[in-house]
Amino acid sequence: MRTRELGGGLALTEIGFGAAGLGNLYQAIDDETSQRCVDAAWELGIRYFDTAPHYGLGLSERRLGAGLAGRPREEFVVSTKVGRLLVPRVPPLPQDDEMFEVPGDLTREWGFDRDAVRRSLDSSLERTGLGYIDIALVHDPEVSGDPDALDQGVRALLELREQGVVKAVGVGTNDSETAAVALERYDIDTVMLAGRYTLLRNDGFDRVRDAAGERRVVLAGVFNSGILARPQVPESATFDYEPAPAALLDRARELAAVAAQYGATLPQLAVEYPLRQECVASVVLGMQTAVEVQENLALRSRPGFTAWGEARL
Repeated sequence: MRTRELGGGLALTEIGFGAAGLGNLYQAIDDETSQRCVDAAWELGIRYFDTAPHYGLGLSERRLGAGLAGRPREEFVVSTKVGRLLVPRVPPLPQDDEMFEVPGDLTREWGFDRDAVRRSLDSSLERTGLGYIDIALVHDPEVSGDPDALDQGVRALLELREQGVVKAVGVGTNDSETAAVALERYDIDTVMLAGRYTLLRNDGFDRVRDAAGERRVVLAGVFNSGILARPQVPESATFDYEPAPAALLDRARELAAVAAQYGATLPQLAVEYPLRQECVASVVLGMQTAVEVQENLALRSRPGFTAWGEARL
C-alpha cells in the first residue's frame, strides 16, 4: 500500500486501521476475531494502526498489541492517545457506560498535566507490549471541561518527544477549531480530525490545512457515522450519530449516483475525497472483523479515481 510522509521519520499507509472496534465498540467480539482482523490488515498492507485507552477501557490497546506481537516493530506505526486515565470504578458497573461492550470495572478520569500524560503513556505501553509508541495524541481536550487541557497536554507530549519517548505528537479531536489552534500554536507533528472533512462536511478544514503548512494531518470519520458507508443510502441512515436530515440524504444519493456513473460506489468516493488533499497523510477507517478489513481495502482499488473526483466535485 502507498504511504505518505508524516514527519518524525514516519510514513503512514494511506489507509489506517482504526482499532476502536477491537475494544468492543457497539458489539462484543472475541479475541480470535480480533486477531484475525489484525492479521487481515497486515496481509493486505496496512502498516498504520490507531488506538486509545478510551476504546474499551484499554481492551483495544491490549488486543492491538497482541495482534501485532512478533511482527518487525520497525515496519509499522502505532498511535495512541492521552488525556483519559483508566482508574478502578467503585462500585463497578456491569458494563461500561460509553458505547463499549466491556465490564465497567474501570472508569475514565481526565488528566492532561505532565504526570498524568506520562502515566497514561506508560500504561498504554504496558497494555500494548510494543516497546514504544510512535505517535501520541492529546485526546478530545475540547470536551474535557478543562480550559488548560490542550496547552498542558501538548506541552507534556512535546517534552516526551524531546526525550525520545515518542517520535511524533499531536492532537486527536472532533473539532476543527481545536485542530487548527493546536497547529497554529505548537510545534506538533500532526492532528487527527474526525468527521469534519468529508463529502458532506467541511467545518473549518481550510483553516486546518493552512495551519498545517508543510505538516500532514490524519482524518477519520469520513463516512459521517454511516450515511456515506453504503452504496445505496437508506432512509434510516445516520449522520454524526443522529438520524440524517432529508437534505443530507438527498445530497448523499446525488453523490452515489455520480459514483455509479463511473462504476464506483459512494463509500469509495468518501474515502478518495479526503485523500485528494496533499496535507492528508492517512484516512483511518474503523475495522472490527477480517471481512471489514477486506471491504475497506477494496475502497482504494480504483486507480485514477482522484482525477474524476476532482472533475465532478
